[in-house]
Amino acid sequence: MKAIQITSLDGPEAIELRDVPDPVAGPDQVLIRVHAAGVAFPEVLQSRGLYQMKPDLPFTPGAEIAGEVVTAPEGSGLEAGDRVAALCLLGGFAELAVAPVTETFPLPDAVSYEQGASVIFNYGTAYFALVERGKLQPGESVLVHGAAGGIGTAAIQVAKAFGAGRVVAVTSTAEKGAVALEAGADEFVLADGFKDSVVAGGKVDVVVDPVGGDRFTDSLRSLKDDGLVLVIGFTAGEIPTVKVNRLLLNNVSVVGVGWGAYVLQRPGHIATEWAAMEPHLASGALSPVVGPTFPLAEASKALLTLDERRATGKVLLTP
Repeated sequence: MKAIQITSLDGPEAIELRDVPDPVAGPDQVLIRVHAAGVAFPEVLQSRGLYQMKPDLPFTPGAEIAGEVVTAPEGSGLEAGDRVAALCLLGGFAELAVAPVTETFPLPDAVSYEQGASVIFNYGTAYFALVERGKLQPGESVLVHGAAGGIGTAAIQVAKAFGAGRVVAVTSTAEKGAVALEAGADEFVLADGFKDSVVAGGKVDVVVDPVGGDRFTDSLRSLKDDGLVLVIGFTAGEIPTVKVNRLLLNNVSVVGVGWGAYVLQRPGHIATEWAAMEPHLASGALSPVVGPTFPLAEASKALLTLDERRATGKVLLTP
């Protein structure tokens, strides 16, 4: 089969499309014909050897996929031909991949393969952040940084589906603001000077921050009393620091959101999150925004689109 492989740690430009043996499913694994594979920032880091998961070279990256079941263990509830989304962690950038039964989920009929490959990482992270870590309450207001990206659009929709009131998107351009509005945000503000715009419209209860960098202090200033910032990542490149007197004086909180570290230590937790989100996927309340989509041979371009922060929605590969 065809697969993308990381053969050196020289970055996205150095990955290769190769012919490799078909994977063989173990006794608790599902063999899946991949129709779409999600591309995430960890794969960019893996191409440079900067991610905590460091398989021996060469290896096939790709953590989340959607496709058609080829084989599944007896009694798994899955059969050949079933449409599924799955977390495979490695091996997804290929024509065939294997995933654990416990992390393979039937797709609702209305959800495309491309959308299915956009759910587990981004929507799982957004659900974990807002519902599990943030304890989102009905009617609360939410501010979302990086709101046109994969995590951002997921956070907008999860916030709305699970009871948020006003959802404010922060984007770098008006064009990206339009993407956030289409995803379900009530309004958008530009990142440059966002705090003044937010405060003028009313401070918020929750800030979702996958960006970090120099906007962090203004995120704290955008909070109501008892508000919180959910720290998801640092796509801006700089890890911000916080003067804790700001937390004390304003009675606000900073909450860490490490979805991968949490769920991978708790077997079955991803299934619990999927069960909570599945009705909203079926209804269309959660409708993943499909972003730039590339054939397998152009995986390098897909990774660079993420690396250079040019993407809106979820970046995908289609073998």
